[in-house]
Amino acid sequence: MYKDVVLPRVLEQVVNCKDEIAQYYLMDCIIQVFPDEYHLQTLETLLGACPQLQPAVDVKTVLSRLMERLSNYADSSPEVLPDFLQVEAFAKLSSAIGKVIEAQVDMPVVGAISLYVSLLTFTLRVHPDRLDYVDQILGACVKKLSGKAKLEDSKATKQVVALLSAPLEKYTDIVTVLTLSNYPRVMDHLDAGTNKIMATIIIESIMKNDTCVSTADKVEVLFELIKGLIKELDGTATDELDEEDFKEEQNSVARLIHVLYNDEPEEMLKIICTVRKHIMAGGPKRLTFTVPPLSFSALKLVRRLQGQDGDVAGEEVPATPKKIFKLLNETIEALSSVPSPELALRLYLQCAEAANDCELEPIAYEFFTQAFVLYEEEVADSKAQVTAIHLIIGTLQKMTVFGVENRDTLTHKATGYSAKLLKKPDQCRAVYACSHLFWVDDQDGIKDGERVLLCLKRSLRIANAAQQQANVTRGSSGPVTLFVEILNKYLYFFEKGNPQITSSAIQSLIELIKTEMQSDTTTPDKASDAFFSSTLRYVQFQKQKGGLMGEKYGPIKV
Repeated sequence: MYKDVVLPRVLEQVVNCKDEIAQYYLMDCIIQVFPDEYHLQTLETLLGACPQLQPAVDVKTVLSRLMERLSNYADSSPEVLPDFLQVEAFAKLSSAIGKVIEAQVDMPVVGAISLYVSLLTFTLRVHPDRLDYVDQILGACVKKLSGKAKLEDSKATKQVVALLSAPLEKYTDIVTVLTLSNYPRVMDHLDAGTNKIMATIIIESIMKNDTCVSTADKVEVLFELIKGLIKELDGTATDELDEEDFKEEQNSVARLIHVLYNDEPEEMLKIICTVRKHIMAGGPKRLTFTVPPLSFSALKLVRRLQGQDGDVAGEEVPATPKKIFKLLNETIEALSSVPSPELALRLYLQCAEAANDCELEPIAYEFFTQAFVLYEEEVADSKAQVTAIHLIIGTLQKMTVFGVENRDTLTHKATGYSAKLLKKPDQCRAVYACSHLFWVDDQDGIKDGERVLLCLKRSLRIANAAQQQANVTRGSSGPVTLFVEILNKYLYFFEKGNPQITSSAIQSLIELIKTEMQSDTTTPDKASDAFFSSTLRYVQFQKQKGGLMGEKYGPIKV
């Protein structure tokens, strides 16, 4: 009766009254008063009346309310879903919205988009499995926006963000959204600022839901979506950006790079190449944020492939460590355009370490050479030089892959640089650190006691010179910390069984420190006094412990 008599008669009255206020009110009444299932079964009739209403009637609100009511009805019980499919609710609503937008030529963009947002909300609740419907709505939105400049209207922009955020909230798995072909096309209509906000929302969704984006094709689509963060859109200069915001944005991209993963090495290498292609286009300012995570992602892959070297012939050359190292070398080299030599140097050393574990001597040597070149030519700040030289020494000490000749060349270089640092204390510390290069405590490690002793003696000479220099310039020499540090190195090598380090050498060094401390020119310093006292306590403890070590320490008097 409602379908055949009541609704047609009521709608006839509504359309014929020609009064826009009455039409809006009556349509709203029909939607709010009659039961949900009535609306579902008479959807066509009800929607058919919408384009016949007066142009000034706010049809979009009427339709939005109808869709909201139907969405809640679908949510209320799963049993009614077959009815929605039976009456083809989506197709009817979609076509009605299309007709209304066509009929109302002067409807503002925001109105049209808000209709699509309502339709999308309806679809995600009633047909969440129908991705084609979602894509269709986004496509209709693209059509509506095409031919127009970027959205300037903040209300319309808000609606587009709502439209794009809805699928992200529904399908917590971003991979689902990446299959929507019209999604990036809608994003292209946003202005640069909103595009960035949307890109950040996408990255946050991935992080929150621990989503794994695991194929190169999906990574390509994803980076296309977040391109607002990766490169400049519309030629906006990076200088205009707030420094804090810029850092925050780039850090979120860096976090994203870490979660792109595939178990298959070939696919993982493709992912790395895809990411590299995108970040290299981002301009030098972004590279310091994006190159490190990409490098570590590639190094992780190298570790997985460790031991599978040798190049396989054929068209599809699989992922090999050599191939990845080549890619890494080119990627890190890009940091020189920033310029960011300290960061590049650290990454080269990380690569050298990985090449060492893969037993690729020429590659490890090449990375060390790059690090040394950067040190020589680019690292000018004295503090940065100290940090860099200690990193170089530390990495070099772990290297097991080098033959005698290559190792000698590199250790010679490192020792040379250590002695040339600007400040005497820095020189002293770097030179005694070099002693570890000649004594590696492994099964078949290098054990060259002579060279160790040479390094320690040299650092003692430098420490002496530092004291005298301070005496001349300040009238008092500095604290004895350097001597105590060297004493600790002597004790280390003494325990490791270096035959060149004798108990008498340690004894004379202890005497020297005591004499220095009693000298009038030495600046008293609580920290170095405490350091020396605890070193002596350690010697005492070893003497009392007995056994082989106790015997060894026996002759030393404290």
